[in-house]
Amino acid sequence: MTKKITKYPKLANKQEIEEIKKIFLKNYPDSVTELNYKNLYELIVSVLLSAQCTDKRVNIITPALFAKYPSTKELSNANLDDVKEIIKSCSFFNNKAKNLIALAKMVEEDFNGEIPLEQKELVKLAGVGQKTANVVLIEYTGANLMAVDTHVFRVAHRLGLSKSTTAKATEADLSKKFKTNLHQLHQAMVLFGRYKCKAINPECEDCILKEYCKSKEGFKAKG
Repeated sequence: MTKKITKYPKLANKQEIEEIKKIFLKNYPDSVTELNYKNLYELIVSVLLSAQCTDKRVNIITPALFAKYPSTKELSNANLDDVKEIIKSCSFFNNKAKNLIALAKMVEEDFNGEIPLEQKELVKLAGVGQKTANVVLIEYTGANLMAVDTHVFRVAHRLGLSKSTTAKATEADLSKKFKTNLHQLHQAMVLFGRYKCKAINPECEDCILKEYCKSKEGFKAKG
């Protein structure tokens, strides 16, 4: 993910970073993903489907998918057109259907039916990049990792936590500056960006981080 930035924000100083961190942890102490899942298989499938698609939409799609394909064993032998039909209301469903089946085949053939829980192994799976791998590890194991989606990217730049133009570089910035509690901070920033610091019509008046926001100084992220 690369965002077009018309003007870099003023970066937050060390004290501001610590205060931002405290506020996120205080206001989002038990934040978790809004995706519905029962096990690691359902989690990784849901996270893969959620790319460029809302969690709400994914949660509508997955019950039928998991009922018919309850594990990688069944999904690895799935009919492509059938999977496409089930997930067709999800964005990029054609590619996602192909990746889901390919991922399941790789898990069955290369990992003895067990989804790996190491980043370097997860990213080998079809459709799984670093962000998806990190989200899975954050949610399932509480790993001290940061993952940057469009919400985290927007919040990070508006608060002056990064001036990087890619998700991966922004992830590195946030990991370096926050250091600890990354799994909690990731989900806090997702929820804050989704419901408060929205791309359009952000709720600025009663914002818990209003005094630390740099966007009023001219920063704008396109998309």
